Amino acid sequence: MPDEDLIELKFRLYDGSDIGPFRYSPTSTIAMVKERIVAEWPKDKKVIPKAANDVKLINAGKILENNKTVGQCRVPFGDLPIGVITMHVVVQPTIAKAKAGSHPLSFRCASALPLVPSYSTDNYATPYIIFV
Repeated sequence: MPDEDLIELKFRLYDGSDIGPFRYSPTSTIAMVKERIVAEWPKDKKVIPKAANDVKLINAGKILENNKTVGQCRVPFGDLPIGVITMHVVVQPTIAKAKAGSHPLSFRCASALPLVPSYSTDNYATPYIIFV
């Protein structure tokens, strides 16, 4: 494939550093690009993706789908000269199956009596529900 047909991409990480630039065929899939990003990921970073599914690529404000090609995701820039396209990389680790009750939105329920005296005429304390 002639060099002028290749698309040059670099990838901006969360800390502002870059991976690349690399040249890709317009028929390369986003899944293939993600595999290379994981393989080339700097080992000195605090956050390191374990697999290609942990990586989200963003170009022109859109998250790119794995089954799309690089050519399909390239945004037309009109009369601007062709150069390196910068895509943003977000690491979002896949969530392992959570144990029962450990979901971030799960909570336990406990009741407590109010700390202030009840003003009802029947002299019963009104119970409160507290989420812990």
